[in-house]
Parts: sequence; C-alpha cells; structure tokens
Amino acid sequence: MTQELRRSLGVFDAVVIGLGSMIGAGIFVALGPAAGAAGSGLLLGLALAGAVAYCNAMASARLAARYPASGGTYVYGRERLGPFWGYLAGWAFVVGKTASCAAMALAVGSYVWPGHAHAVAVAAVVALTALNYGGVQKSALLTRVIVAVVLAVLVAVVVTSLGSGAADAGRLELGDDVSAGGVLQAAGLLFFAFAGYARIATLGEEVKDPARTIPRAVPLALGIALVVYAAVAVSVLSVLGAAELAGSVAPLADAARAAGADWLVPVVRIGAAAAALGSLLALVLGVSRTTLAMARDGHLPRTLAAVHPRFQVPHHAELAVGLVVAVVAATADVRGAIGFSSFGVLVYYAVANASAWTLGSGRVLAVAGLAGCLALAFALPLSSVLAGTAVLAAGAVMYAVRRG
Repeated sequence: MTQELRRSLGVFDAVVIGLGSMIGAGIFVALGPAAGAAGSGLLLGLALAGAVAYCNAMASARLAARYPASGGTYVYGRERLGPFWGYLAGWAFVVGKTASCAAMALAVGSYVWPGHAHAVAVAAVVALTALNYGGVQKSALLTRVIVAVVLAVLVAVVVTSLGSGAADAGRLELGDDVSAGGVLQAAGLLFFAFAGYARIATLGEEVKDPARTIPRAVPLALGIALVVYAAVAVSVLSVLGAAELAGSVAPLADAARAAGADWLVPVVRIGAAAAALGSLLALVLGVSRTTLAMARDGHLPRTLAAVHPRFQVPHHAELAVGLVVAVVAATADVRGAIGFSSFGVLVYYAVANASAWTLGSGRVLAVAGLAGCLALAFALPLSSVLAGTAVLAAGAVMYAVRRG
C-alpha cells in the first residue's frame, strides 16, 4: 500500500481551497466579538490580523515550497527546529482545529435547522467525511461551489448596506472606546477567520509543482480574503455602528435588516450555512493531513498513516477525525471555541515563523510574524489562554512520556 498522496491540485484549486477555509463562517460570526473588544477600532484590529496573517502566509509558503509534504508546520518545525517543536505545532493544530470542526458543524446545524442543530451537525460531518474519502479533487469541486455562493452573498450584503440610507461614514471614525489592548484582542479573534490559508500548505503533498504553486496560491488567497473582509467590515460597521455590532449574534443579517433589505436576511442565512459547511470541509482536510504526518512519525497510532490505494487519501485519518468530530458535535456545544482555536493556531504559526527564520532569507517578516503571533495569542480572553496553555502542557507531557 503506497504511503504517498496524489498531486492533483493546481494554482486555481489551491487558491479556492484557501478561500473556502478563510471566507467561511468566521466572517459571519467573528465581527460581533471583535467589535465588543475593539469598539470603533474594529478596522484597526482587522488590519493587524491581516498583517500578522501575511507574515505567517509568507513563512508558510516558503517552507511549503521547501518541504512539500502533508502536515504543514508539524513538518517544518520538525525539520528546522527539532522533533519536539514540530510535535507541539501539530498537537496545537489537531486539538484546536478538531474543536473548530465541531463548532463549524454546529454552526451548519444552527443555520439549517436550529431546533435540531446537533443532528444536522453529525449528518454534515458524515457527509463531508464520505466526500473527502472519495479524493481531494471532489472536495475541491464542492469548495468551488461553496466559495461562489458565499462570495455572492457577501457582495449582496456590501452593496445593499453601503447603498442604503442607513449607512453613515461617521460610524467608521475612531472614538474614545479604542484601546491598544482591545485592538489586540480583536485582532486575535479575527485571526480565527484568516487562518485557512494554511490549508494550502497542509495539503502540500497533493499540490502539483509545489515549489511554484504554493508561493503563488497562498498570498493570492490571503489577499482576496482580506479585500472581502475589509469590504464586509466597513459596510456592516457603517450601518450598525460599533455598539450595535458588538451586541449582534448575526451581524450580516442585522445589517441587511437595518438597511431595509428584509428579503436579504434568509439569503444571508443560506450563505452562512454554506460558509460553515465550506469551513468544515477544509478543516477536516487539514486536520486529517496533519494527523497523517504525525502518525507517520509515531506520535499518533501508525494505522492513521494509511493511504487508500485507489483514492490516494489518508482514509484512516479521515475516518478517525470524522468520528471524533461527530461525537463532539453530538454531545457538546463548542460554538464558543473561537478563542481556544485562535490560541492553538497562533502557537502553530509562531512555530512556523521560527522555522522560517532558520531559512536565512526573509527574516524580518519571520520575526514580525513570530512577535505578532505571540502578542495576539496572549491578548486573547484569559479563559482561552489558560485552556490553550493547559492543552499544550498536556501534549508536552505526553511527548515526554512517549520519548521516555
């Protein structure tokens, strides 16, 4: 049984998978908590999150071109910094993103059938696991459709909001409610919505000509997402204002309603469900590939390193991830996992930037990315920092026991 995955993704598919990961449910749900932290400084928080994400993207792209294997920063940390740092990055990613998978599945359920969110969440996980089992090209095809739907909905919200009489440019001005700590915390929360560009690097073993494709696809996907996020944030903030946005659990739907476009509210609901589905699809792809890489090195059961002889996918890892996510989605409410997930992902990227620093070139961006990741991670709500630190410590203990 071959242990290599098939290279079938070109630049366009890689960009689409990155967009499917980023332009997902995060933009529908993260604006409210971020506005609560930063107030009228929301756009500053978005710009900071985008800047840190750019540094991380450049580090990931350079490393992925050098090490085009499944696993992303787990592989880079292992090769550049040593086995422990690679393991710690992989552990942070798998645990944090598994919680994110369950959160996205529950988001699908909440939008599609609120009274039976858990049942719909499990059904979504099962369906997407089956799709992923059939090969990464099928996953990429569905992601194209989802990205097209979500982008259309976001464009409709932006155009409707900015074109309405409810829009007021004065709401975009900085007020007395802005603080450095609030902007940092908002950036950390908004980073949750940017983190998907790494999916391109995580799928490095399935990308054609990775040395050329990945450095092009990563910044392109990130740039498109940043433009879309900025347009959405400006339009929603100009209609609702920072205070009302902070209290909203469905900011895009509330913005459409405030703009007098009640017809757009159910469309936004459909778009949010599609976005959550796209995020879940991309998350399961990323977690299963990192699980595959860690299993290859014996950090997880080696059976999870099996690759299907026909479909060329890590089918044992995908089934295991699908099972764990389905169980969590069926038994818990993890929609508050944004902060916890952000902490794990920021630690993951801190290792990526430290790894990129050892390459010799591009060290200024690597240092800026490392400092930015650590600053945003520890600016998150205290509960997220404590939970994330405890999970990392548990992973470190497991590593020490296994090595001992």
